[in-house]
Amino acid sequence: MKAKPKLEDVAKAAGVSPTTVSRVLNNRGAISDKTRKRVHDAVQRLNYHPNEIARSLFVSKTHLIGIIFPSTSQPFFGEMIAQIENLLFEKNYKVLICNTMDQADKEKNYLNMLLASQVDGVIIGTHSLGIDAYLQAQLPVIAIDRDATGTVTVVRSDHYQGGRMATEELLRQGRTRIVHVNGMHTRRSLSCSQQQKGYEDAMEAHGLPCKTYNIESSLDIRAKKQLLKTMIASHLNLEGIFLSDDITAAIALSIIRKMDRDIAVVGYDGTTTVTTCLPELTTIVQPIRAMAKLTVDLLLKEISNEFSGIKRNYVLPVTLKKGE
Repeated sequence: MKAKPKLEDVAKAAGVSPTTVSRVLNNRGAISDKTRKRVHDAVQRLNYHPNEIARSLFVSKTHLIGIIFPSTSQPFFGEMIAQIENLLFEKNYKVLICNTMDQADKEKNYLNMLLASQVDGVIIGTHSLGIDAYLQAQLPVIAIDRDATGTVTVVRSDHYQGGRMATEELLRQGRTRIVHVNGMHTRRSLSCSQQQKGYEDAMEAHGLPCKTYNIESSLDIRAKKQLLKTMIASHLNLEGIFLSDDITAAIALSIIRKMDRDIAVVGYDGTTTVTTCLPELTTIVQPIRAMAKLTVDLLLKEISNEFSGIKRNYVLPVTLKKGE
């Protein structure tokens, strides 16, 4: 196997010193256009790739960001990560994406890996590992939808507004026997508890009874389907269901159709994937792009020491998308 070219090989091919090559590649110092062109031509001819870790030690930044989420396969997380990655790329940052699958040990191992990789900051959307682990890392951290107010900066949607809006839409349709299906991510998740509170307040405002069913978000599709089928079958007079995510709402819609029941459904998240494939679903839309942009802006400010130091809870409004 042919040996990889070294910085010294580039210097020899360009007819300059290794120090000059280093200055050109790191864009430091006064270098003539002619010398700069000779170095870049030599880099291309030799197919030389600089040692990014060594370069990062030289400039005190790696331009690497760690992203830790439960799973990229879930539409909301997948679209959020895609938006974050694209926005960071535009700012000359690369990302290391970590899927924890809601496992605390896996999240801890990924955090250690990111620290070893000298990342400049971390964006977390997980809830299985205590926030202290991130504080001890002494890195700029932005959390998405996490109950960590006062310790790290949090960006989230107005889930209370979403829960209330979803319930009021069902009530507007004349549905009064409404149940709520909660995804129950974990106690550290803001979305589930606040969606439920919004649902309960809307029902109580109309003098109607509340009923919430908790279904673990980590369950596979088959298990969710069985639980939902049992729940729907046990409520002969059920008129409406508000579900905490669109995938579970899609499963509920499929069951309702097979049972030939007249039950209205409202989901949550409003991702492009689901609204395109299931346009008939009424859902609460989280502002994914706006959340991603705010998250990236805040993280880069922390990295550049332009942040005030006050940890804030940023809450963005949600909207209702009626099914076709």
